[in-house]
Amino acid sequence: MTTIVRFAPSPTGRIHIGNARTAIINWLLALKTGGQFVLRYDDTDTARSTEEYARGIAADLDWLGIKPHRVEWQSKRFAHYDEIADGLRKAGRLYPCYETADELDRRRKRQMARGLPPVYDRASLKLSDDERAKLEAEGRKPHWRFRLDGRMIEWNDLIRGPQHIDTTGLSDPVLVREDGTYLYTLPSAIDDIDFGITHVIRGEDHVVNTAVQIEITQALGGSIPAYAHHSLLTGADGKGLSKRLGSLSIASMREQGLEAMAVVSHAALLGTSDNIHPCADYSELVSGFDLAKLSRAPARFDEVELAHLNAKLLHHLPWDAVKDRLDGGTEAFWLAIRGNIEKLSDASLWANVVSGPVTPVVAEDDRSFIAGSKALLPPEPWDTSTWKTWTDAVKADSGRKGKALFMPLRLALTGLDHGPELAQLLPLIGRQRVLERLS
Repeated sequence: MTTIVRFAPSPTGRIHIGNARTAIINWLLALKTGGQFVLRYDDTDTARSTEEYARGIAADLDWLGIKPHRVEWQSKRFAHYDEIADGLRKAGRLYPCYETADELDRRRKRQMARGLPPVYDRASLKLSDDERAKLEAEGRKPHWRFRLDGRMIEWNDLIRGPQHIDTTGLSDPVLVREDGTYLYTLPSAIDDIDFGITHVIRGEDHVVNTAVQIEITQALGGSIPAYAHHSLLTGADGKGLSKRLGSLSIASMREQGLEAMAVVSHAALLGTSDNIHPCADYSELVSGFDLAKLSRAPARFDEVELAHLNAKLLHHLPWDAVKDRLDGGTEAFWLAIRGNIEKLSDASLWANVVSGPVTPVVAEDDRSFIAGSKALLPPEPWDTSTWKTWTDAVKADSGRKGKALFMPLRLALTGLDHGPELAQLLPLIGRQRVLERLS
């Protein structure tokens, strides 16, 4: 059997790190098993769903290296959902209810005051045809609930282990609103059947909903997919992440200059038994991927840790991985500066140090030292051994050594007290610019 997974975002906004983690876990399972990844836009909320957001989600997934094998839109399947819903009505599994939101709220409060669970009491099932006709004559339009069997639903969750939920303790879920639009639950179950979804991997906030979807899937005669519910992300402080924090959106991370594989590595390894480390591509993540490694404990997402991971990734990237994105750079330049950047955009600072105007920093008591060093500058051609040749001569002439020797030269050549090894920078700067800066 081919493994088929799905990622089902609502195009009512851009995806954030929590959504991305779900997508990445699904993508890794598809890659691990040679399966397929379905991108399904859950756009039944036609008032809030937009093509612009859908395009943004597609761009975010593409940046993360996720290439869907199939793309579906729920908004294009309403006629099919209507047909299935009509069948459920005829079978007595979908029944009309006429209570307003206020009436339901008051009823729940009364039940709770009596120490009863706030479960829908199926009052609408007791209505006669005349009573329903009277309510509709008053202008009330029904919403439609799915009549649960009220039994123990069990499944072996691939992350959480054996699960069991008694649907007797659940309200019959509303599947169709008064205006005829669908909530998430019915279209999702129908799509999972029609698209042959074998594994549903999503956040643990859907665990209870899984019992409902299993009942609906069985009522429709479909096969039950394997379910896996991963823990949700919290912030570094242990509190839940707000989906509205713009800095946590994938689009924002891309705009900040983070590397896609740093984000992927962080999201894929969070909450697992593996150490979080940078992976240059998916191959290492795929080889070590196993749903059993995912912990049930909340996974802590730390933006500072992600920034450090991004820097570590860049420090080891080969020239071929960046040459198309490094404007005007060379392999020698990249190898010289990669250990001193946190984002690829930081390379521009060192490009300026190499070839741009630099304001040398020379202390008053170092002026004669710098002048003497200039006189000892070796002739070209230069290579990575030139720095040692030069500083050995300067050391012998001045008697300086260690920081007293190297720091004044670094400040004069780069204007900074830190940076890449000067043995690698010096040939890139070139003799003429070095002479100018030492002057």
